[in-house]
Amino acid sequence: MTVIDPETQAGWVPEAESEDDVEEMPLSLRLSIADTLTLGNATCGFMAVYFTTTGILIPHLSGSQETGMARHSAATAVILMLLAAIFDLCDGLVARKLRSSPMGAELDNLSDLISFGLAPAYFVLVYGMVADDAHQRVAAVAAITVLLAVVLRLARFSCVTMKDGMFQGMPSPFGALTVVSIVLLELPFVPTLLAVIGVAWLMVSRVEYPKPRGVLAVAMLSWIIGAMGLLAAWAFDAPGGQMLLQTGCALQIVLAATIPLFATARRVNTFRDNRREARAAQLP
Repeated sequence: MTVIDPETQAGWVPEAESEDDVEEMPLSLRLSIADTLTLGNATCGFMAVYFTTTGILIPHLSGSQETGMARHSAATAVILMLLAAIFDLCDGLVARKLRSSPMGAELDNLSDLISFGLAPAYFVLVYGMVADDAHQRVAAVAAITVLLAVVLRLARFSCVTMKDGMFQGMPSPFGALTVVSIVLLELPFVPTLLAVIGVAWLMVSRVEYPKPRGVLAVAMLSWIIGAMGLLAAWAFDAPGGQMLLQTGCALQIVLAATIPLFATARRVNTFRDNRREARAAQLP
């Protein structure tokens, strides 16, 4: 006959095992400063979806004619995406300077998917619904294209090793900001969707983009803060706010289109130099 110890039956575990579990659990769940910034990134992405829904989609479905609320909500949603980009920029810098937890890379990818995949894709979808109900399905296809492009880009980033200082494909924060800039520029519907799909293609392309470090990181941070100011001026209907916003959006699109041209020119020059060296090596 087996005698069961009452303490064992009640769920008691040996002291040594419980102490090991207590020591292991905090190590796997402990968040670093960089991880906290990454969670701020995810929070901003979720709130961008919230403001897009409550301030743009719901008033449109309910037949509200108040354009001021939609403008404020659109500006708030995009500002939150910009703030998410700041968090994404800073968490990498902090992780390199201090430390990151074992969860750091996974948290970063998941947060980027929310802020730079779901939020801009949802923004495109709502834009299609508000612009014209007849274009809703086409806008949904474009939105899904953006979302899947970010998913594929983040997955590839985890698997492909690139040379130091370079990204393969347009970084998802830069792509998300370019997508919303295209929407805010208020071009005709078809050119807008074609441009959005073009950005999605750039995110999964092999075009090389420099990582924001040093002077480039400072320039990017300054650009994001300036974009926030333009959005605030547009939201509060400041004099010239509409023109300033359109100028900022146009500059973002031009920058997104210019970088691939420089990258392509650099690859062509490198290919030509390699061919010249190969020919020179074959000469007697």
